[in-house]
Parts: sequence; C-alpha cells; structure tokens
Amino acid sequence: MSGAGPTVADKRKTFRALHEAGCFVIPNPWNVGTARYLQGLGFKALATTSSGHAHAQGYADGAQSRDYALAHFRKLAAATEVPLNADFENGFADDPDAVAAHVTLCIATGVAGLAIEDSTNNPTIPLYDFDLALARVKAAREAIDKAGAEVVFTARTEGFVRGRPDLEETVRRLKAFADAGADCLYAPGIKTREEIGAVVQAVAPKPVNFLNSGALGFTVSDIAAMGVRRISVGGSLARVAMHAFIRTATEIARDGKFDGFAGLITNGELNKFFSADRQRDAAS
Repeated sequence: MSGAGPTVADKRKTFRALHEAGCFVIPNPWNVGTARYLQGLGFKALATTSSGHAHAQGYADGAQSRDYALAHFRKLAAATEVPLNADFENGFADDPDAVAAHVTLCIATGVAGLAIEDSTNNPTIPLYDFDLALARVKAAREAIDKAGAEVVFTARTEGFVRGRPDLEETVRRLKAFADAGADCLYAPGIKTREEIGAVVQAVAPKPVNFLNSGALGFTVSDIAAMGVRRISVGGSLARVAMHAFIRTATEIARDGKFDGFAGLITNGELNKFFSADRQRDAAS
C-alpha cells in the first residue's frame, strides 16, 4: 500500500458498507499479534472478544474495568488497517446517561463499531428489564449520533447465554432495539435454523450478527443462506489457543511428556510473517 493507511473515518465507512449486502466473517482476536495475523489472512473486519482478552490477562470474563477495555480497543484499532468492532459489554454502566458517556469514550478509541448488551452481570437478575434495556440502546444511539462518528452500533440481547433462552422475548427486544436505531442486531446463543430464521425475519432488513462459537455444523454458506449478514466467533479462537496450552502444559506436568509440541508452527515462520507485516507498515 502506498501512502498513509486508512483513516478511522475510512475504516468506519468500510465497515458500514460491509453490512449493506452479502455475508462476512468477523473473527475475534485477543491481542495485537492475533489481530494482525487475522488481517493477514484477508478478513475484512475484526471484532474484540471480552472473554478472550480477559482470560489472556488473568481475569474472568466481565471482570475487566472500563478503562482497561478502552485501552485494549485503542491498541487493536491502531495496530490494524481493517475495521474493528468493540465488544463493549454492557457499557460498563446501568444508567442510560452513563452508558452514553462511556460510548463516547469508546468512539474516541478509533473503533469502527461497538456492541452494547442488555446483561446486568448479576446472575440473579441477568437481564435489564425491557424498558431500561431499551432506554440504554436509545442512549447509545444518541451518543453516536452526537459524535457524528458513523460508528456501526450493534445491540445485543443476552437471554440465550444468560439462562433465559426465550425466543419470543429475544425477538421482542431485538425488534425494539432495531426501531430505536441499532444498526445491527445480535442474540448470542441462538443455534438452530428456526431460531436464526426468526431473528433475521424479525429485524429485516437490518443486518444480524450470528455467533458461531461451537461445532454447530454450519458453514459460512449455510449461515449466509439463512439471511445472516455478519458471522463472529466470540472467544472461541482464544479458547482454541488456551485449550492447546492447557492440554500440553498438563501433559508435561502430569506425564513428563512433550508430545504436544509435535507439528507446531516454527519460530522462524512466525518471525517471517511478523517481519513482513511490519515492513508493510513502514512502506505504507
């Protein structure tokens, strides 16, 4: 690439255009190295993963602070040339005004999109009541509009991953969030064709993000045929790495064996990729 790389405004324009037609995969890196490798594989956009980053830093998912998350977004956005969507959890606030203030801070990190969920992080009452959840979406929408940032706003309802797998309520919330100005709708945890179809139909023509975080048997083509516009993988890639690490380290500690090192990518191969990656930076 000659000249300067894409600006934040360029990335936001590109990200918005990706949601207008077709279907794309938005994988979830958890640090700069994984982000740059995914970019090198040709993915058109990336998304953060709260769980992947938290676990890599020794936290439980949801235990990181707002400022810690914002610093992570800023680092990944600056390190990559493709659009980055921020998993901004529940906005790190309950009150709609506080959500709006935090969304403004998130926009300033240079992300191209952000997602706000309706989870309280309280297992006793896992979801905000409907009216408050809707008010929080409206507040986030207003903050983005006020900033004039063209950030793609994704509204999430978390029932299927928070012990409240009620499709009727999920659809009710997503339709209300869409009417309140969300650009993209997301119900992590839905798994069947019937559930996916119901969500897509409920908010059409607005795009839907589908979380394909397990071995569900669907290909990208299968999911695209259901009308999904965006496919993410959440913390699954991070768990692939953590699973291999735990399995191999446990084998060393328990059995004194190093069989898990067989077939590994070499240090030289990684050096070659990242050296070329940085050289592209210097030339741009």
